[in-house]
Amino acid sequence: MTYQLHCFAQSGNAYKAALMLELCGADWEPVSVDFFNGEARSDDYRALNEMAEVPTLVHGETRLTQSGVILDYLSGKFGKFAPASEADRLEVLRWTLWDNHKLTANIATGRFLQLFLPEDKRNGDVIGFLMGRAKAALAVLEARLEGRDWIVGDGPTTADISCVGYMYFLSEIDVTPGPNTQGWMDRIAALPGWKHPYDLMPGHPLDGA
Repeated sequence: MTYQLHCFAQSGNAYKAALMLELCGADWEPVSVDFFNGEARSDDYRALNEMAEVPTLVHGETRLTQSGVILDYLSGKFGKFAPASEADRLEVLRWTLWDNHKLTANIATGRFLQLFLPEDKRNGDVIGFLMGRAKAALAVLEARLEGRDWIVGDGPTTADISCVGYMYFLSEIDVTPGPNTQGWMDRIAALPGWKHPYDLMPGHPLDGA
């Protein structure tokens, strides 16, 4: 395989990279990371990714971490999902950074605390705080998509692929996307090559929780 993606099915950040690879028609293979049993913190994995995070993309001598960087790299390699202008490029960057800081950060952490920690370690106040911030971010996305098919420009870009990373997991935490967001999710799911994260990467729902 030309590309290797170190990933696991429950990770929306890994899904961003996996979905991009699939939509681009890349020759790639997933390499399972046993995240729930601590593999990402092992010495071997830290030698690959000193941040002890998933995903990690390996392409020949190139090794990349952080989903936004991986999306930008793949867009350049395949010439797909790229912004149409310099102004759009800055908008894609703006929404990718916003996603990482506001949308993904809160949904991912809130979901992890709700689903993957033992019940006696789940702090309701912390979960409530995170989900409040997640819902506020979702409201920003819903407003952005009013009258728009895509987050930036007239077609899908890496901003859409970044922001959609955790959207298909929302039902697991009883969060319903707004109508604009749902329509956008449906448009992404209609792209040739789209797959749900549980069908695209190794692992099964709630495995190892």
